[in-house]
Amino acid sequence: MVNIEGHPRRWAILGIMSLSLVIVMLNNVTLNVALPELSKELGAGNSELQWIMDAYALVFGGALLTMGALGDRFGRKRALQLGLIVVGCSSAWTATYADTSTDVIGARAVMGIGAALVMPATLSIVMNVFPPSERGKAIGIWAAMAGIGAPIGLFVGGWAVEHYDWQMVFWINVPFIVLALILGVLFVPESKDKHQTKLDLMGALFSILALSSFLYAIIEAPRLGWTSIETAGIAMLSLLFIGLFVWWEKRNEHPMLPLDFFQNKGFSTGLLAISLAFFVMFSFMFTQMLHFQLVRGNTPLEAAVRFLPLPLGLMPAAANSDKLVNKFGRNRVVGSGLCLVTVGMLIFTTVSVDTAYLRLALMFFMLGLGMGLTMAPSTELVMEEIPEDKTGVGSATNDASREIGGALGIAIGGSVLNEFYQRSFVFPSGLNDPTLEAATSESFPTAMRVGAELLQNGNPLGGELMASARVAFMDGMTTSAMVSAGIAFLAAITVFKNMPKHKRALTIDQKIGERNKISQQEGRGLIGGLMFVLLAIVLLNTL
Repeated sequence: MVNIEGHPRRWAILGIMSLSLVIVMLNNVTLNVALPELSKELGAGNSELQWIMDAYALVFGGALLTMGALGDRFGRKRALQLGLIVVGCSSAWTATYADTSTDVIGARAVMGIGAALVMPATLSIVMNVFPPSERGKAIGIWAAMAGIGAPIGLFVGGWAVEHYDWQMVFWINVPFIVLALILGVLFVPESKDKHQTKLDLMGALFSILALSSFLYAIIEAPRLGWTSIETAGIAMLSLLFIGLFVWWEKRNEHPMLPLDFFQNKGFSTGLLAISLAFFVMFSFMFTQMLHFQLVRGNTPLEAAVRFLPLPLGLMPAAANSDKLVNKFGRNRVVGSGLCLVTVGMLIFTTVSVDTAYLRLALMFFMLGLGMGLTMAPSTELVMEEIPEDKTGVGSATNDASREIGGALGIAIGGSVLNEFYQRSFVFPSGLNDPTLEAATSESFPTAMRVGAELLQNGNPLGGELMASARVAFMDGMTTSAMVSAGIAFLAAITVFKNMPKHKRALTIDQKIGERNKISQQEGRGLIGGLMFVLLAIVLLNTL
C-alpha cells in the first residue's frame, strides 16, 4: 500500500506507463497505412486485410477484463512486463518470418493478448503510486497518452511505409518495448490484490465470449449488413453471453466485476462519456485518412502529419483538466468538452473538396481540446469509484469502453459514409459498363483507382469518374460527421444532467444550497453549451 505522499519515483513511473500505453495504442492503427503494401506483397484480399486489422482489436477488447483481473490477482507489474514481452516477440516474429496474410493475422491476434495485459496494468499502477491529491493530474496525462496514441500511430505507420516497408511497422515496436521493459524492472513497484481473492474463472470465460462476440458483430455488420441474418445471429449470441456473465457475477461470492459498480452514477456516466468520445474520434479518423489520401491526393505520411493539430489540442487539455475540474466541476468540464466535439463535427458538415487546410487544422485542434476535456476527467471519475483491490478490472472496464466505442465509431461511421456515397455517386454515362458501374458505385477507393487507370489509358472519362466519386465521398463524409455531432451532443446532455460534480467538503447548509442549485446549474450549463455551439459555428464559417 502506497503512503499518502505517493511513491518517490511516481513521475518517472508515469513516464514508463505512458510509453507502454502508447505502444499499445500505436498498434491499433499503425497498419492502416500499410494495407496497400500488404495487399501487394502478401496477395491479401479485402477480407484478409480486414482481419489483419480486426484480429488485434477483437482479441484485445475481448480479453481486457480477464487480463485486468489476472493483473489484480498475480501482480500488475508482472502483467505489464509479460504483455510487453508478448507484443515485442510477436512484432519481431512478424517482421522476420511472416510471409502470408494468415501469418500476420495470427501474430496480430497474439499481440492483442499482450496488449490486453499491458493497458489495464498501466492505469492501475498509476492509481497505486500516486496519492489522491495528485491522481487527477496523473490520470490526465495518462488519458492524454491514450488519446494521442492513435494519431501518432498514423504518423509512425506513414513514416515507416514511405521510407522503408510494411515490416518496419512491426520492427519499430521492438526497441521501445525493450526500453519500457528495462525501465519497468528498475523503477516500477509490484502491486496486487492484498486479499488474494479467488479467481472467477467462469466470469472470465463469459466475459471473453461476451466481449468478443459483441465486437465481432460490430466489426462484421458493415460487411454482412446491419439487418442481415448473420449479424442478427451474432448479436443474439453476444446478448446470450452477456446475460450469462451477468447471471454468474450476481450469484458468485467473489465476482470478477461486481455489477453494483454500474449502479454508481459516476462510474456509469464516466464510461458512457469515454465510449462516445472514442466513437467520434475513431469514426472521424477513419473518414479523414480516406479524405486526405484519396480526395486530396496526400501520401500516407502527409495525411498523418495533417492530424497533428488534434493531439496538440488534446494533450494540454487532458493534462490540465484537473485544474478546471477543481474550479468548475467535473460535469461542466466534460460536458463543455463534448460541446466542443459537437462544434467540430458540425463544422465538418460544411467541408468541401476545396476547403483550405488551415480551416481543417483549426477544427482538428478544437476536436483535440474537446477530447482532452472529456477523456481525462471521465477516466478519473471511473477509477475513483473502484476499490483498490479491483483497479486492474476497473481499468480494464474503462479500456473496454474505449474499444467498444472506437469499434462502433468505425463501423457506424463507415456504414453511413458508404450509404450516402452510394446515394450520391453518379456513374459517367459514356462508360456504359454495368460491371464497372457496380464496382465503383459501391467502393470509393475502387472508383478512384479505376478512374486513375482510365486516365492513364487516355480515356478522359476517368477524370469525370474521379470527380463524381470525390463529390459523393464528401457527401458521405459530411453526413457521417453529422451523425457524430448528434452522438456527441446527446452525450453532453447526459453528462450535464447525470455526471457528479467534483467532490468537495461542504457544510450541511452548503449541501442544502447545492441541492437547490442543481437543476438551475444543469439548465444553464446546457443552454451555455448550445450558445457556444452556435457561436463557434458562426465564427469558424467566416474563415
